[in-house]
Amino acid sequence: MRSAKLWSWLALAAGMLYFFLPLIGMFEFSLRARRGEYSFDAYASVLGDPAFRATFGYSVLMALFTIAFGILLVVPTVFWVRLKLPRWRPVIEFITLLPLVIPPIVIVFGYIRLYNTSSWLPLTGTAMGTNLLLMFGYTMLALPYMYRAVDTGLRTIDVQTLTEAAQSLGAGWVTILARLILPNVLVAVLSGAFLTFAIVIGEFVLAALLNRPAFGPYMVWMGSNKAYEPAALAVIAFVVTWACMALIQLVTRLSKHTRAQR
Repeated sequence: MRSAKLWSWLALAAGMLYFFLPLIGMFEFSLRARRGEYSFDAYASVLGDPAFRATFGYSVLMALFTIAFGILLVVPTVFWVRLKLPRWRPVIEFITLLPLVIPPIVIVFGYIRLYNTSSWLPLTGTAMGTNLLLMFGYTMLALPYMYRAVDTGLRTIDVQTLTEAAQSLGAGWVTILARLILPNVLVAVLSGAFLTFAIVIGEFVLAALLNRPAFGPYMVWMGSNKAYEPAALAVIAFVVTWACMALIQLVTRLSKHTRAQR
């Protein structure tokens, strides 16, 4: 028994070393911008770059639009499948898993082929249209995570009984979704939203091939033209991603605490 526990701790330590050693080395390298001493010059250079602020702001804005569109798409779909179409649930789950097996480069070339300037819907001919395509692409990439987060949240409540009770009081479908279902799965929706945010911030292929000024292409451009700044950018992106994960844990803990008080 003790031997199994020892091996478990050794495996955990090996995993942590495998994960954290490269991060520590990257962080240490990002501090070497000034000759002979450690400094945050690379971080100051990155944060003072107008292109960094522009691309990061663009990706944050796209993430917010993607989250809003994903919620409007996924929450009613999961609700309707659980309420009216339970037999279709395996099919819907299979469809939502497709973005995990279809490479983003296939998706974006499909977009360019279908919506180029000579097509029946020339979305790539304008910046607004291309932004819409990018948002749809981000929504597709985040669909497996958002769908499962919302589906897990809906499993914890009795959708059938709540819906019938609301309908008996005269509530319509919009009222049921907005004032009954969404507040009950808010934690699950926020978990999916934070995962979507992390995906959008680090995504490269869609933004680069659609020629949009996002944070992912900026990181790649910086990596091919600078020495220490790419390491600083990677650390910043890592902190943003883990901040999203920490927010998920915080929201989950606060939710459990609130339910316990009830």
